[in-house]
Amino acid sequence: MSAPSLTPSKADRTRPAPPRETKPGPASGSFARALRRNATAHGFLIGAVLCFGVFSWYPMVREFFLAFQKTEDGRTTWVGFDNLVTVFNDPAFWQAWGNTALFTVLALVLGFAVPFLVAVVINEFQHGQGYLRLLVYLPVMLPPVASVLLFKYLYDPGYGLLNELFTSIGLPEQQWLQDPDISMFAVVIASTWMNMGGATLIYLASLQSIPGELYEAAELDGAGLFRKIWHVTIPQTRLILSLMALMQVIATMQVFVEPFLLTGGAGPEGSTTTVVYLIYQYAFNFNNYGAAAALGLLLLVLLAGFSAVYVKLSRAEDE
Repeated sequence: MSAPSLTPSKADRTRPAPPRETKPGPASGSFARALRRNATAHGFLIGAVLCFGVFSWYPMVREFFLAFQKTEDGRTTWVGFDNLVTVFNDPAFWQAWGNTALFTVLALVLGFAVPFLVAVVINEFQHGQGYLRLLVYLPVMLPPVASVLLFKYLYDPGYGLLNELFTSIGLPEQQWLQDPDISMFAVVIASTWMNMGGATLIYLASLQSIPGELYEAAELDGAGLFRKIWHVTIPQTRLILSLMALMQVIATMQVFVEPFLLTGGAGPEGSTTTVVYLIYQYAFNFNNYGAAAALGLLLLVLLAGFSAVYVKLSRAEDE
């Protein structure tokens, strides 16, 4: 037997040396390296937090204090619930809440159902869906003022296109924005057209995620179009439908732009006065910021309560 060689072989020379054990550095060094590595992300995050804090959270906190204060001659005094009493005693208070509730109901009937039906129709097309999505979303890309001016032209009692259409088919002309009985309905139509594009795209994305096997099984069972929508489409999109209903209610309860630009805010006999427009009047027409803040606080509490009830019912249904 030959004696073992004391010189390392070629394989031993090429074998990598085992890694050296390094002692972990101090925690502050690791934190500093992580901070430098994520400096850009932290910068964007800090900017977003500052924007939310300055433009969202601070006004909300400030509004809470303003609701119980009154400013006269540059002096601010604590008045307790006097601003709430002032708001409740205003005859326009209950009319504004009634008009807002009417707008919300009409918007749910039209602004909630119409985008879903449009999404169902677009989803049935095999070709040209991209152009149809662009066509539906186009009103959202228009400035609200331009859209409102378009509808003011359509609603004009003298040369408006709608009255021309009514006259051509033998129907009487309507005072769309001057009649207190139909002015709110006219505002809802304009609002639905202006805002339906985003909801339609959301519904369309939800519809395209439904497995086609479910529709094939429904067809084998003899289901027609409406039965497939009722038994397949709606159950499969129940979550997004309920979420959009919540967002629809929250958005419509804060309506301001459409009635303000179409009817000047109040409308004929106050028929389009909404809660947010009444807040605007208190703040900028009457210079009563305390009453405006009190009414805004009431609206916040109502919407927060509605959202809490929705979340509780949704959790109970899921369980």
